[in-house]
Amino acid sequence: MSFFNQGKSARIVSKGVICDTEDQVETLYTCPDNCRAEVTMLFVVNANGTTTALAKWVRASDAAEFNLIGGKNLSAGDYLLLTGATLVLEPGDRIDCVATNQASPAMDYMCTVIETFIPVG
Repeated sequence: MSFFNQGKSARIVSKGVICDTEDQVETLYTCPDNCRAEVTMLFVVNANGTTTALAKWVRASDAAEFNLIGGKNLSAGDYLLLTGATLVLEPGDRIDCVATNQASPAMDYMCTVIETFIPVG
């Protein structure tokens, strides 16, 4: 149990997305309407050539975009693991991912989140 969800109904989920089309935005995770979500892990691995990884937090309340990974070049077999900090997402917030600078990217993004349910009423 994390500090954020003490004593509240929650679940832990992992999501993944494959970025295999250059410059195409893929949504890795969207926080459900009835939850707040703590992102506890973000992982990206490259499987083809040198590819640039981008990941953004898109805030639903005002469509502001914040770079989580702002253009990290990864060679084939390289990975990036972000842990040790917590990003709290509100309902509708999402994490978008992109693979760039590679004609045939093969980049996988994964995250683990703790979804804490918001009581109705």
